[in-house]
Amino acid sequence: MKEEENFEFRSFLKMQYSEEVDEIVKKLNDYYSKNIDCQKCANCCTELQALVTKSDVKKLASKLIISDNTFIKDYVETDEEGDFLLRHKPCKFLNGKKCRIYEQRPEDCISYPHLHKEHFISRLLGIIGNYSTCPIVFNVYEDLKEHFNFNK
Repeated sequence: MKEEENFEFRSFLKMQYSEEVDEIVKKLNDYYSKNIDCQKCANCCTELQALVTKSDVKKLASKLIISDNTFIKDYVETDEEGDFLLRHKPCKFLNGKKCRIYEQRPEDCISYPHLHKEHFISRLLGIIGNYSTCPIVFNVYEDLKEHFNFNK
């Protein structure tokens, strides 16, 4: 039901001025990020696999007091583009809805749902992919529809 509408809105957004959309998304993201506690939700930790950089590997291996290679062997898989991803879903570092490595979590986790980044319009497939996972993404996308008077 919403999937078709979301893809139609994606097409609509592609025709909008990118910097204007970025500005609106930044304001909406700031609002919802302050009003939704990610640490009480943890949907991203249960449904997604975070990208991990080499510096993330070093930081997490050090936290776990294991070698980088052991961390990679035990916790990481490589995707079709050669990027490192945390292997397990839900995340192995999740305890209930609390992250056991919160202070050392990967940069991808810190930055999620990535709405603060520029070029929102160029990342719409990922946004739509996160629409049903993240309440912040859901609310921002729905408010964008309202802002642009997008009626299906």
